[in-house]
Order: sequence, then C-alpha cells, then structure tokens
Amino acid sequence: MTEYIEIDEETLQDIINIETGLLYPLKGFMNEADFRGVVDSYMLSDGQVFTIPVTLDVPDNAAPVSGQTLHLSFGGRHVADMEVEDTYYMTDEDIEKVFCTLDMSHPGVRKEKERSPLRVGGKTTLLDKTFLQDALNPEETKKIFADKGWKTVVGFQTRNPIHKAHEHLQRIGLEVCDGLFINPIVGWKKKGDFTQEAVVAAYERMAAEFYPEESVYMAGLKTQMRYAGPREAVFHAIIRRNLGCTHFIIGRDHAGVGGFYGAYDAHALARELSGKYDLGIELLLLHEPYYCKKCGMVVSEKNCSHYKTDRIEISGTIIRKYINEGSIPDEIMLRKEIFEAILGCGQIFIE
Repeated sequence: MTEYIEIDEETLQDIINIETGLLYPLKGFMNEADFRGVVDSYMLSDGQVFTIPVTLDVPDNAAPVSGQTLHLSFGGRHVADMEVEDTYYMTDEDIEKVFCTLDMSHPGVRKEKERSPLRVGGKTTLLDKTFLQDALNPEETKKIFADKGWKTVVGFQTRNPIHKAHEHLQRIGLEVCDGLFINPIVGWKKKGDFTQEAVVAAYERMAAEFYPEESVYMAGLKTQMRYAGPREAVFHAIIRRNLGCTHFIIGRDHAGVGGFYGAYDAHALARELSGKYDLGIELLLLHEPYYCKKCGMVVSEKNCSHYKTDRIEISGTIIRKYINEGSIPDEIMLRKEIFEAILGCGQIFIE
C-alpha cells in the first residue's frame, strides 16, 4: 500500500540534510524509540548524543502502518520516499521538554503546536537529486578545510549580521584554531529577524576587509531555527562536527529567544553532555562580550571587573532596534562598513 503526503519546504530541507549527512547519524525521520530517547535523555536509541527531535508529521486521518512506503511530494512533485517504521504522538509534555515552555509566544512552541501531533518514523530516500546541487555537503566542506591545510576548524553559528560582540568571539576562535568557518543560518527564522541577504552581505564585507583571507571560510546552513536554546546549541555543535569542525563556539543564550532561557543554560547542558560523552567536537563556552566604557574596548566579565558599572550591551536585538528606528548603530557595536553592507542588501528584516 502506497500513500502520498505533501510536505512543506522545511520538511524537504530536513530530508536533504539527512541525505547529505548533515544530520548524521540520522537516516530518516525519528522513530518512536529515537524520539523518546532524544526528548527524555538527549540520546538516540543506539546511545549517540542527539538533542533535537527531527520528525515528520502527518494528519490524523492519514496515519500509515509499519511497512508502508510513503511517497513524499513537494509542490505536487514526487521528491522522496519513506519506509514507515512506526507512528507516535508528540504531546504537550514532549514540547515542554524540548523548549522548556508551552508559552505560545515562543516561536518554536507555536510552530510545533501548529503541526499535527501524529509523527511517522522511518528511513528516507531523496529521489530528486537536483535538490543537492546547492546543499551544504559535509564531504565538500571537509575537503575545503583539508585543501586549506586546516587541521583545526572552529565553527560559528549565527542568525544575525556580524557585530562587535560576535567579532570578539570569532577572533578568540581564530587564536585557538587554524581556520574559522562562519556558518550562518539561512533557513526559516522568525518574523523580525534579519534576512538571509542582510546576514550574508555583512559577513562578505567582514571577510573581505577585516579577516585574513586564508583563515576564514563562509557558507550558509539551510535549516530552520527551532529557538530551543540549550538543546539547539548542542544540536548546532553536532551539525558542525559533521561538517568537519573540530571546535564550536557556544556563547550567551545560544539559540535562545526572548527571556525563555538563562544566559548560560546552553553552557550548562554542553558541559553536562560533553563531560559524560565524546561529542566528537570541542566546545568553546565563551561569555558574553560587551563594550566597557572604562576599559574602552570589547571585553567579557571573565576579563573585566566593570560589568555592573560600565557595560554597554551589544546584541543583534539592539542593532535591529536601532535600524528599525532609523538610527545608525554606534560603532562600538557595529562597524560602519557592516552597517553599509546591511543597508545595501535590499530587504533587511523578515516580514
């Protein structure tokens, strides 16, 4: 028996990322055993660390049975097949475990609640290989790093154009490693975030004018933001390990949104998991950079005693506010060259 299921762009992208090995060790959408292990214990059923559930949802009235082949179509075109292993439900309790909240103002919670709770697990096969042409491929990135002679590579995840705080973190990474892999998210993001074009334009200008050409490589990562805070921070590290990075930077409130997570909750989970298991990548747990009026430079509370008295916060949120209000961000937060690149890219924010 064969069923046809129409999927959306984000589900298709998950299939592409499974196919390329970006989401290794996944071979398809999680079955119930893997899902339960990830949600409850940060671990797949085979004992490998994985922190974000990657699932396929189907309508309740289209529940398949084990052994069925699902034909997955996108835009009416048959693009992939899935061999069904089992079905299960993602409950509110599961959602709360992943996002630490059920508040519908959290974009990840809202997005998950809008999906069908019925999930289907099983191996996927991408049939339309044209989707791989522009996909980020671990084999290619590993070859690029090797050709550059990089034995150590630090990955940097971002969804914002580069500002002085992120520049500070990246320069620390370059002190530690042979190369810096700037890997901005270019998949689904929430309304009001910077567009893919703005992020890429900013980093292209930064790489061209301020970083050593032989020490930096940039490529976009097409995947959706889940805004799952600590879980997503480790998930991002696993992806960069798969891409060939030896190190990964986790900063303040990595993959967070609003006030849903503590500033260093991601550090705590990263320490817990890396202390128990070999993640295959070294995590650089760096504190929040800020501009200190007394020191006259970008610092962190690890090396400056003026956090409470002379700190000026630097963040993508603050810079978005400046630009939305028609103001020019102060150069202690954002280089003027980067600001010009952002303005020149066309649409700046996701509507």
